[in-house]
Amino acid sequence: MKKLFYFSADWCQPCKMLGPVMDQVAQTISVDKINIDYEMDRARAANVSSVPTVILVENQQEVRRFTGAKSYQQIIEFING
Repeated sequence: MKKLFYFSADWCQPCKMLGPVMDQVAQTISVDKINIDYEMDRARAANVSSVPTVILVENQQEVRRFTGAKSYQQIIEFING
């Protein structure tokens, strides 16, 4: 099963742009939203050094990741590989 982990922060401008897109994506795939200001341990564990970062996980294994804002279509293509 595929799942996205979306690491963001309230002060991050690209995160503010990506947030609504990720809400739309969440209608088709599970998205776990992680605010790094409140969950820094999870960000460290995932080796997230900048936001926004989106990690695609399948069968509990990281498949790939991207950093920065993308369009809905780009994220769907990222998910489908």
